[in-house]
Amino acid sequence: MNSVVIIGSGNVAQHLIKAVEKAPDLDLVQVFSRSHSGLKHLVPQEKITSNYEELKDATIYLICVSDNAIPSVSYALPFQGKLVAHTSGSVTLQEMSTQNRRAVLYPLQTFSKQKELDFTKVPLCLESEYETDYEILEKIASALSHTVYKIDSTQRQALHVAAVFVCNFVNHLYKIGNDICDEYDIPFAILRPLIMETASKITVLSPNEAQTGPAKRNDTTTINKHLNGLTKPNQKELYKILTKSIIDDVEKL
Repeated sequence: MNSVVIIGSGNVAQHLIKAVEKAPDLDLVQVFSRSHSGLKHLVPQEKITSNYEELKDATIYLICVSDNAIPSVSYALPFQGKLVAHTSGSVTLQEMSTQNRRAVLYPLQTFSKQKELDFTKVPLCLESEYETDYEILEKIASALSHTVYKIDSTQRQALHVAAVFVCNFVNHLYKIGNDICDEYDIPFAILRPLIMETASKITVLSPNEAQTGPAKRNDTTTINKHLNGLTKPNQKELYKILTKSIIDDVEKL
């Protein structure tokens, strides 16, 4: 059985803690967190430490902290030659300390502590310096998820940018839609079936095939009505940029 130490207590760490605890072939031996209070509902007190010197021996150490903290955490580990993986989409292997065997286990998903998810459906993107470590990494990842990919640092950087477009930016557009609904006293719930159908279409169609709307039709009359109706400058600017991007794509086809 492969043993796991998780370093961190944020969104990713908490979901990984739950996933490791559920995996029959993995043993969560310890969690490192500067504050114990946020993890008491997930992990017994005796399994939590805030002292690097107290870290127990494990097959793998998963660093689940903010991107800018990953290098310093990797250098703070008080041992050498262990398999240490971070969970970031944007940090390269080379940014980690060379005192341990460097690897990546990047879960491609949006995580919120308030929202449960099935971790077995989360794609895991793996990278390691050594093939023998990749075999270990793959076994651990396969115990957590049904979907595992070998992705190098360059690919992962591109994938992370793509994920920002299809997740973070899209969610911000939901927020703008919500703001417009609030402005005109319309319940945002009325848009939810449209949101779900749009997302569902991508499972069977390419984004090009699924695209609809006034920009796709180059319907300038409707586009101008929309622009005239928007009351906030940033909303107008985003509408213009996205409309131009769609029109440009259509003209390329």
